Amino acid sequence: MLRDSRKFVTIRELLCMTIEEAQKQVDAWITTVGVRYFSELTNLGILMEEVGELSRLMVRTYGEQSFKETDKGKSISDEMADVLWVLICLANQTGVNLTEALHKNFEKKNIRDAERHKDNEKLK
Repeated sequence: MLRDSRKFVTIRELLCMTIEEAQKQVDAWITTVGVRYFSELTNLGILMEEVGELSRLMVRTYGEQSFKETDKGKSISDEMADVLWVLICLANQTGVNLTEALHKNFEKKNIRDAERHKDNEKLK
């Protein structure tokens, strides 16, 4: 798990936070304020719940479904941040460096998909 002895970030620092710094800050918060991580399986369930909440809001904002009273006042950005938070928790718990993983994912996509989408009529 990642550890950082700094206090929690300010709003200004959040605006320029790297993925690595985010992993450290989430870990610092979890191990102090949050006491400890939930189990990996519990966090996976929480991630699915958070993705569901984001999906519900996206469907109501951009799709045809109407809002319910319980949906009002929720923000897509907050729901996305909830998803990111739990994903970072899972990365920390499983020893995944998300910066390295994202770099590798770009490499994979650049090789696999270099020409794939250029001739897709659906994207024109």
